[in-house]
Amino acid sequence: MDTVDTTMEKLREQCLSRGASGIHSLARFFRRLDQDKSRSLDARELQQGLAELGLALDMAEAEGVCRRWDRDGSGTLDLEEFLRALRPPMSQAREAVIAAAFAKLDRSGDGVVTVDDLRGVYSCRAHPKVRSGEWTEEEVLRRFLDNFDSSEKDGQVGAGGALAAPVALAVHTHSGLVCPQVTLAEFQDYYSGVSASMDTDEEFVAMMTSAWRL
Repeated sequence: MDTVDTTMEKLREQCLSRGASGIHSLARFFRRLDQDKSRSLDARELQQGLAELGLALDMAEAEGVCRRWDRDGSGTLDLEEFLRALRPPMSQAREAVIAAAFAKLDRSGDGVVTVDDLRGVYSCRAHPKVRSGEWTEEEVLRRFLDNFDSSEKDGQVGAGGALAAPVALAVHTHSGLVCPQVTLAEFQDYYSGVSASMDTDEEFVAMMTSAWRL
């Protein structure tokens, strides 16, 4: 494992230590930080952004990461490539069931899903807190929708994969959105964190199949 791989593993572990939504939260933060939509960050921006999230990389580590994902020689990293590399590795079976769930929601096939599309599709019965009696199905659905009702993204939840699953949900409640959207990349960001918390492909696929009625 080279130095950059070691750095990415350290950063991934720091994110996952914050729960299933750790990767998703970091991705959302950096996409929001990218206000000029350049989809790039330099080493200082990367280091400072991580520091704001309480995640530590020294400048040498940040520069190494930027060099690895500098696609055009500009000295900046490609944000989406970096975030994709940060996701915990997943088997083909897990990637396939995530893609199948998103495809079911993306009725128009345009790569984005509106919150309204989720109603009547997301099943809460398999959520651990519903099964334990701690939450009602209605509460899970509300928290689920809140997770992506984010005015921080100009009406979009982001360019990644991250719909909440029947595992811990991060709650971010905002108002005033006309048409919030979820993209495949955010969907993948979230479920990569969920996947890391589940030991077997069978368990993960069963959870996804139940949650999204595949």
